[in-house]
Parts: sequence; C-alpha cells; structure tokens
Amino acid sequence: MPSSRIALAAALLLGHAGARAGEADVVAATLTEAGDGTWRVEVTVEHADAGWDHYADAWEVVAPDGTVLGTRTLLHPHDTEQPFTRSLSGVAIPAGVREVTIRARDKVHGYGGQEITLAVPRD
Repeated sequence: MPSSRIALAAALLLGHAGARAGEADVVAATLTEAGDGTWRVEVTVEHADAGWDHYADAWEVVAPDGTVLGTRTLLHPHDTEQPFTRSLSGVAIPAGVREVTIRARDKVHGYGGQEITLAVPRD
C-alpha cells in the first residue's frame, strides 16, 4: 500500500476514534471524612480518551447550589487505562450540605456526561 494511502487510513481511524470518545462519565465515587474535617473524594471516570486533543481533563465536586467545592485536574490522557480512578484530598464540604454531585469534563465536550450524586455521611 502506498504511503499516502496508509497515512489516509491512519487519519481516518484516528478521526473515528475521536468521534467515538464522547463525554466523560463518572462511574463510581466515594467520600471519606478526614480527621481535620475535610473530605477525601475518590472518583472513577470512564472516557474513550483519544490522545491529547480529546481526553477527560478534570472532575469536580459540586454542592446542590452549584458551588464548586473541589476540582481535580487531569494532566494527561488515559488512553490505555480505562476506567481510571483518582482522588482529591482536603475538600471542604460545608456543614449544611447533605449531598454533592461529582461531574467529569473532557477537552472537547466539557461537562455533560454521567454524574453521580453522593450523600455526605455525617453523624
């Protein structure tokens, strides 16, 4: 196969993979209270990362009123690690907040995939 046809085939395959990537979904999450009154949030994200131009690049912990309580920035694609889990410590959840929503973002679509809402386990 001539090199120009190989390059075209590779470009078509890469373009197709990017189109399939879709939005980033939160598939699991947990909250653990730390001794200092803050929270550790562990989140599992699934996204068909397609290299540096289209990958899940962050997730957030959001209060019911829309206040962002914490953001975990993801600095590189996870093409070969799906789904993947990352954590964020030191998240301050105000005493009156009884639940939080975890949402993920990707570089192309922003926020919009599957979210998870967790009850804040307080005594």
